[in-house]
Amino acid sequence: MVTTLELVGLFVILLVNTAVAALLTRFFRVRLKTQWGSAIYTLLIVPVVLVALTLLLGSFAGPNLGSPTAVIVLTVVAPTSVGVAFDYFWMPSPDEVDLPDSRADGRVRRN
Repeated sequence: MVTTLELVGLFVILLVNTAVAALLTRFFRVRLKTQWGSAIYTLLIVPVVLVALTLLLGSFAGPNLGSPTAVIVLTVVAPTSVGVAFDYFWMPSPDEVDLPDSRADGRVRRN
């Protein structure tokens, strides 16, 4: 029987993992100049970070999902898919975002 605390813990793990996957995907898209570079970094680094977060958060209030496959699919694959889809389909492309040109003292530079 799954307790309420375990369900809340699973929801927190899914929410945090999805947010981290979306943020890391956005970071790689902004910082790396090539399209393939951001995709490769996303596919290689995001799952490792999510596994570490799952181990950390799951040690406090994570439910017993029954098998390691269920844990990986539910807490790594699903949040990675949702986070990447959120960044690619909902957020604007990094090239489309205009940032103000500012100086260190906070004033906007005029040409």
